[in-house]
Amino acid sequence: MLEIRVSSTKLENGRAAAEKAAEVLRGVITAKKKACFVAATGASQFEFLDFLCRAEGIDWTRTEMFHLDEYIGISANHPASFRKYLMERLISRVHPGKIHLIEGDAPNSDAERKRISKLISKEPIDVAFVGIGENGHLAFNDPPADFETEEPYIIVNLNEKCRIQQVGEGWFHSVDEVPKAAISMSTKQIMKSNSIICTCPDKRKAEAVRDCRSKDAPVTPMHPSSILKQHDKCYVFLDKQSASLLGR
Repeated sequence: MLEIRVSSTKLENGRAAAEKAAEVLRGVITAKKKACFVAATGASQFEFLDFLCRAEGIDWTRTEMFHLDEYIGISANHPASFRKYLMERLISRVHPGKIHLIEGDAPNSDAERKRISKLISKEPIDVAFVGIGENGHLAFNDPPADFETEEPYIIVNLNEKCRIQQVGEGWFHSVDEVPKAAISMSTKQIMKSNSIICTCPDKRKAEAVRDCRSKDAPVTPMHPSSILKQHDKCYVFLDKQSASLLGR
């Protein structure tokens, strides 16, 4: 069941999503003594991660974190590195018990993909934190996304709209600087998560939200995030701007 919640502002959107994420993590830790989660990055996650890091009652030492995606060919110190992002905005603040990051600058990208795939295959994922790209992508699964692969992580080519988004968010100075490939969690692996919390504020996401979330929108690889409509427990958090094209 996909549940959509709309907040008045981007700040409130992040707060609401973080409250739900904290609720899920606390519940899983109480029931299982540990929780495995997937962390996303990007501008849409700023407020969400800030509120989540300040949430009370989460024993982060009992958590295990997996990384959603990473560019191929950039170091962990690059301003646009998702490893750097997660270290600064999440890991250094709450110190998860176990951390699995994708080494985008590994000498052999396919070997790195296989390494992280093997690790995540050992653990059921309790909750995945994700967003929606301006082109509707889920993680770095740009359209047309591969809905069939059973591989936990795959190597993907980034399309032009995705790369332009990265410039628009300020991670790169020009499209030419944006890597053309990444290691990304596959759609099927994301869908294996017991719960999914999708945070997607901002007017620039309104068309993607309409195409992926409206009642009549089909589930199609051309709108990759539409696959979340088939998940049993997916919570989508929007602000008024990102929800502006959904109607009632």
